[in-house]
Amino acid sequence: MTTSETPETNNAQENNIPKVYDPKSVEEKWYRFWEENHLFHAAVEPEKQPYSIVIPPPNVTGQLHMGHALDNTLQDILIRWRRMQGYNTLWMPGTDHAGIATQIKVEENLAKEGISRYDLGRDKFIEQVWDWKEQYGSRILNQLKRLGASCDWERERFTMDEGCSKAVREVFVSLYEKGLIYQGNRITNWCPRCNTALSDIEVEHEERPGHLYHVRYPVEGEDGQYVTVATTRPETILGDSGVAVHPDDARYKDLVGKNLILPLLGRKLPIVADAYVDPTFGTGAVKVTPAHDPNDFDMGLRHNLPQIVVINLDGTMAADTGKYAGMDRYECRKALVADLKDAGYLVQIADHSHAVGQCQRCTTVVEPLISRQWFVKMAPLAEPAIEAVTSDRISFVPDRFTKVYTNWLENIRDWCISRQIWWGHRIPAWYCQECGEVTVSRTTVTACAKCGGAVEQDPDVLDTWFSSALWPFSTMGWPDQTAELKQFYPTSVLVTGYDIIFFWVARMIFMGLEFQNEIPFRHVFIHGLVRDSQGRKMSKSLGNGIDPLEVIEQYGADTLRFTLVTGNTPGNDMRFYWERVESARNFANKIWNASRFVMMNLEGFDPKATPGEFTLADRWILSRYARTVADVTENLEKFELGEAARASYEFIWNEFCDWYIELAKSRLYNKEDQANRATAQYVIWFVLSNTMKLLHPFMPFLTEEIWQHLPHEGESLIIAEWPKQQTELTDAAAEQAMTVLMDSIKAIRNMRAEVNVPPGKKTEAVLAAANAEIAAILTTNQAYIRTLAASEPTVILAGEAKPDNAMAAVVNGVEIYLPMKGLIDIEKETARLNKEREGLEREVARVAGKLANESFVAKAPAEVIEKEKGKQKEYRDKLAAIEERLEYLASL
Repeated sequence: MTTSETPETNNAQENNIPKVYDPKSVEEKWYRFWEENHLFHAAVEPEKQPYSIVIPPPNVTGQLHMGHALDNTLQDILIRWRRMQGYNTLWMPGTDHAGIATQIKVEENLAKEGISRYDLGRDKFIEQVWDWKEQYGSRILNQLKRLGASCDWERERFTMDEGCSKAVREVFVSLYEKGLIYQGNRITNWCPRCNTALSDIEVEHEERPGHLYHVRYPVEGEDGQYVTVATTRPETILGDSGVAVHPDDARYKDLVGKNLILPLLGRKLPIVADAYVDPTFGTGAVKVTPAHDPNDFDMGLRHNLPQIVVINLDGTMAADTGKYAGMDRYECRKALVADLKDAGYLVQIADHSHAVGQCQRCTTVVEPLISRQWFVKMAPLAEPAIEAVTSDRISFVPDRFTKVYTNWLENIRDWCISRQIWWGHRIPAWYCQECGEVTVSRTTVTACAKCGGAVEQDPDVLDTWFSSALWPFSTMGWPDQTAELKQFYPTSVLVTGYDIIFFWVARMIFMGLEFQNEIPFRHVFIHGLVRDSQGRKMSKSLGNGIDPLEVIEQYGADTLRFTLVTGNTPGNDMRFYWERVESARNFANKIWNASRFVMMNLEGFDPKATPGEFTLADRWILSRYARTVADVTENLEKFELGEAARASYEFIWNEFCDWYIELAKSRLYNKEDQANRATAQYVIWFVLSNTMKLLHPFMPFLTEEIWQHLPHEGESLIIAEWPKQQTELTDAAAEQAMTVLMDSIKAIRNMRAEVNVPPGKKTEAVLAAANAEIAAILTTNQAYIRTLAASEPTVILAGEAKPDNAMAAVVNGVEIYLPMKGLIDIEKETARLNKEREGLEREVARVAGKLANESFVAKAPAEVIEKEKGKQKEYRDKLAAIEERLEYLASL
């Protein structure tokens, strides 16, 4: 350890570590030390086994929320663990340019000054966005540092930095040259607020109450004959170019091939037969609006129906919609329905709940519109991406998400990748202003190669997810064949929430296979969402969000991390309870106080000295430690991080702190028996220092601070060696013997508490062993019972005479008796219990009277009445217990 570079820590022999743990000062100190000493950095070392993770890049607009805190805590646990195991670990950090979200943010700021992006023009606006990014873009990464994230900050990337931009253009052009990227007029999800096309998975569907409008369409040339159609969007009637029925629907068989007349507008609509139609929905006849519905678009192509656009990109009605032109789409709906009713075409309006698509970013209801966009052909890319998972080259944890992933890819549509915004990777396509030639190029085009005419670049940018799909290899220098790419790709694991399996995970897989001919990661570790204590999703609208930075400020990063990981199971949502935060904070304090005790009792300790003979307690704690190492390591290997944390917690709190430290105290305090004391010092130091290594991935700051105060070798706990699995320390006999002793001690403590024996008062205890082996354990280790149960034990074999008038308990092959003589003052205890009984009888009568009062029962809320009934039961139960106790005392 280089003391000139290591933050000052108190020497263990000085015994002056602070009484109270202060997370704030400790966290700031050690994080700065780790960064300054490049302990997060991974140089390329081909001889070392790699372990790499790429961070799911948060948006540059982002601010740390509980989802980020959970996701990055899980990643940090894995990376710290593997780093300690000696892997060459790379945790690649970075941010996503978040095209639409960032543009909206900057436009909102400009609007405050009365400026729009159009006032500035494209180039000046992009300058504004870059300025905003420089000012705020690292905010969330700095917040991750507060959490303790040990990313390789020296390798930080951005989806629009020079290297990533080069990769994006290479992928676009390559896919275009292979015929996998094309441009065409198709239905896309259009957001009137963001003024851009969206991919299917950027649209969130929400079940909403609505209406089903039944409208009569007259049959051409047949007076009084109508076909009734049903629609949830009557404003699109203006764009109808046909009506479809199922080929086997007998109701309409004679009408197929005839025309209907579009109400109000008088346009002729052919009646076509198409198997897509569901004859059981509505009237079995559906209007076909090819320019405003993806399924209608496909039907329109099959039957050569015109594509009539009646809704503009801003959500208003098109110029050729007559009196409705310029109306907002919902204003048009009201006006059109009124006109249909007045003209006698409206049959009925029925209540109807249905899924409404809305923009994921601004929640505006999207409009399916036909427009010219760029698409990626998905079928050729999806097939190898499915095979990579079904063949187990990539495994999902938990496995149930494999089906979610494959089902989506098996039914995937072509991916719309163009966005009508300015911030993002501009599409590398140029249009000749003279001959119309389209040139897609890796380099900037200045003139048409065909005719030499002037060219103009496509104004659209790529979907943000296009660049993030390349993240595992673009961040490592691709398309250049770098040393980083060779060592760290494919990455080891992707840690992410189930909500972006489609957005990101699937796309990284098919892009990795296409351009690296290799999977991008070997495991996909899926976690759930962090919900509030009632199980609700945290949101601004509900006001139930919890700021992780506030938790860190009040309780410390380690407490937040431990709260998030304990009880967490792969793939499942978790609820955030403040009680669990308090519990994690108490755990940190317990560790601190126990460690402080250890340090105060290491005077004269030499960790290099050979320890003497181990006692039963020594062999037991060493065995339990060895099993905990195996348990924690095995659970980390299985991605059961919550179970690994639980195993650490139970060992530290329940075994090391509550039992071993107490058992070792008498030896540590006995300076006359130096050999025995040195052995106790060795065991307590060995277990504590190595347990800090086990706990380090979960609580990095607290463990580093404690480890640095203990005798140790090495510069930092972050690069200390992960505890080896020492099977030679396991001792089943010691564990069995200690279980007998601990169960006996707990039974004696419980009986003493039952009769309120003062803690300092010694009591007699008779322990009847079931066999000679248990008797030997009890006899040999009577000192433990005397110390921890405040009892003077007498050991006998089963069958020998037992004491009269004694409390009794049976545990683990031991009958335990506490003679009542001298244990308590029976007269005094009887008087105390009688007084308590009188008080309870008054409370029982009071509550019974309340519940018998008809006026109270009639007026009080149900929860108040239930509360009173609960009190009544509680008082009666307590009263019954006291009656039983008094009866027992009377028999003595």
